[in-house]
Amino acid sequence: MKKLSFAAIAMACALSFGVSHAQALKRAEKADDLPRYSYPVQGPLEAVVREPQRFTPFAQGVRRDLESTLATYDIAELATRRQMLGVLVQLDMLEGRHEDALRRSAQIQQLQEKPADKLLSGLTVRAIVAGLKKGERGSAAYNAEVARFIREELDRLPYAVIQNDIMRAKAGMQTFGETLALGRVREVLQPVATRTGALSSDLAPAIVSTRYALEYVLPLKAVLTDTYTAYLNAHKVDKPDIWAARDVALPPGRNYTPVTVVVWDSGVDMGLFKDQVLTQDGKPAMVAFDRRGAPSAEPLKPIPEELRGRLDAMQARSKGLSDLTSNIDSPEAADMRNLMSSLPPEQYKSVQEQLRLTSVHSHGTHVAGITMAGNPYARLANARIEFGHTLLPDPCPTRELEERISANFARYADFIRRSGARVVNMSWGGNLRSYEVELEQCGIGKDTAERKALAREYFDMHFKALKAAFESLPDVLLVTSAGNSANDPTFNDAYPSGITLPNLVSVGAVDKAGDEASFTSYGPTVLLHANGYQVDSYVPGGRRLAMSGTSMASPQVANLAAKMLAVKPSLKPQEVIAIMRSTADRSEDGRRTLVNPKKALAAVGYQP
Repeated sequence: MKKLSFAAIAMACALSFGVSHAQALKRAEKADDLPRYSYPVQGPLEAVVREPQRFTPFAQGVRRDLESTLATYDIAELATRRQMLGVLVQLDMLEGRHEDALRRSAQIQQLQEKPADKLLSGLTVRAIVAGLKKGERGSAAYNAEVARFIREELDRLPYAVIQNDIMRAKAGMQTFGETLALGRVREVLQPVATRTGALSSDLAPAIVSTRYALEYVLPLKAVLTDTYTAYLNAHKVDKPDIWAARDVALPPGRNYTPVTVVVWDSGVDMGLFKDQVLTQDGKPAMVAFDRRGAPSAEPLKPIPEELRGRLDAMQARSKGLSDLTSNIDSPEAADMRNLMSSLPPEQYKSVQEQLRLTSVHSHGTHVAGITMAGNPYARLANARIEFGHTLLPDPCPTRELEERISANFARYADFIRRSGARVVNMSWGGNLRSYEVELEQCGIGKDTAERKALAREYFDMHFKALKAAFESLPDVLLVTSAGNSANDPTFNDAYPSGITLPNLVSVGAVDKAGDEASFTSYGPTVLLHANGYQVDSYVPGGRRLAMSGTSMASPQVANLAAKMLAVKPSLKPQEVIAIMRSTADRSEDGRRTLVNPKKALAAVGYQP
């Protein structure tokens, strides 16, 4: 399996047109309806980023095509509109068109949907423009005005709503450095440009964002870090935890029914779950395929021999990043802050790939820990997909590989059926555009049109096979993460979260207070929300670590479903979903449907 969404383009400004003009626009109901573009590039991309005489013609092409798309299409999804406008804001700033940047930033803010985004959208751009009125970039007056502007704006906003975003912004600035800014250009985009002599409209915005980061963000690193730190230090009030009061741990020893739960993920350290592991033929129940679609006997993603002795250190780095995101000043956080902010260019690839490898190696075990918590009646089975961890695809897509992966979905379904599973958790996904990007990265397809057609063929092959596998399991509740792209899975042709079936539920992420996570995807298929922000669980070997993502929200719902089925095994998947939704708490803005385990279990007859 591949294209793990472990993160499109963005904005048509209907605000700029009258009603009669808007009616003439082409309607884009899907991301796939939007045009693709290609931009010729030669030589080092770092020179394109750094040298105005090379950047300017490249940027003019990007601007031309973005503005043309916005003027031509009525784009159904607001996230796509926002992202397109965001690239134009960066171009405006780089060209000194500050009033245009402010105007577009205001348009983006009007299109924001999440509470924190509505409050914080465009803040840094507004602060930079205010700073430029006081002095040149880098001057004491400029820096002071940027800091003053941001702090005054933040002090007017409700801390509880924006806390998570400011902690993440601080962590981002603490780890930011030139190597991090240029790493994607050097290690991901440059091989594509060298091989093909061009970058598609999927990859080209990274050139713009990198130049913007070097010109405007990196010089403000100390200012922004200090401003965010001072703000957080002045508001040391932890958010309330709504989940502790809702949680239910089933007591052992009751006459409840054992429930088999399959964690269909990157692999599980089954030794951590002891007598709750389902066995087949005397061994832990497992099915696994490697990244080339071949059967595997490995319960976890294998760690290369040369890195096995470094696993503890690699997990410590993951903890450091987690602590930074939570504003925890731990030794691991300090180590990661120092490592990432001063990373030599030659170490970027190895450090990033090791972090990704650790994440994939840990992911399924972390999800399993959440799925199994507080339920002595759950029995765990392991369905392992091997996600890639390299910066460039390995292996590259081929028709043979895609056919093999598609055929394996039926084999996973057969394992689920034979295990007697009642609940399956799937904290992973893919989308159509990621297929195009991988084809481009591998130099497959002579142009954007050929890549578009080939990507559609491969995506449809996987989508149809996966949906057929799901349809063969009508008595199994399938729970999947919504995705971490902050967009609509149906607009972006994503799976499994974009699939609609009566036994499938997609789950979005909120934090411990029930506030919507900045990264969570949303849309008509996202029926429930659960805590997915800095959730503590196991990683292989037994260490505990906090991770964030809809990957962590989905197993909260799988956990609840397994408890409900233990108490009342006669429930059908549709009934489980209906009860979870009817007992959930809906937010005032209508965007969140927060599961309530205590109410849901009471509804099926559980008594403490």
